[in-house]
Amino acid sequence: MTAPPGLDLAAARQVLHDQPFSRLLGARLTAFGDGAATLEIDIREELHQQNGFLHGGVLSYAADNALTFAAGAALGPHVLTGGFSVQYLRPAAGRTLRARAEVVHAGRRRAVVRCDLLTLAEDGTETLCAVAQGTVLPVRTP
Repeated sequence: MTAPPGLDLAAARQVLHDQPFSRLLGARLTAFGDGAATLEIDIREELHQQNGFLHGGVLSYAADNALTFAAGAALGPHVLTGGFSVQYLRPAAGRTLRARAEVVHAGRRRAVVRCDLLTLAEDGTETLCAVAQGTVLPVRTP
C-alpha cells in the first residue's frame, strides 16, 4: 500500500502545520506513507497533569492524529476520525511522546487503524504507555 498521488511526508507535514492546536502542542510528523504514520511531541511541563505525568488528553490527541494520518496515507488526504478508543497502560513520562499508527484494514468506506503510544527516555529507550484503535472515514470536500 503506497500513499495516494501527491500525498507525501512534506504534504502531510503541511497539513499538520495547518492545525493550530498541533502547532500549540509542538507536534511533528516523523514518518508518513505505506498506510502508516508516526507523530512525536516533546514532553514539557505544561503538558503534565497534577502528578507530573503527561496528561491523558495529550496522548489521546496524539493517537487521534496518528490514526488519521496513517489512514490518510491509505485513503487520501480527505479523511476524518469516525471514532477511537485508548487504553492507558502506564503513566507517560520521558522526553518525547511517539505515536506510531498503522492501517489494519482499508476499504472504500473506512479504514481501521491501530496505534502504539510510547515515551522515549533520554537514552532513547521506548516504553509503551498506551494503545489505541480507531476507524477513519473518507469524506467528500466541497
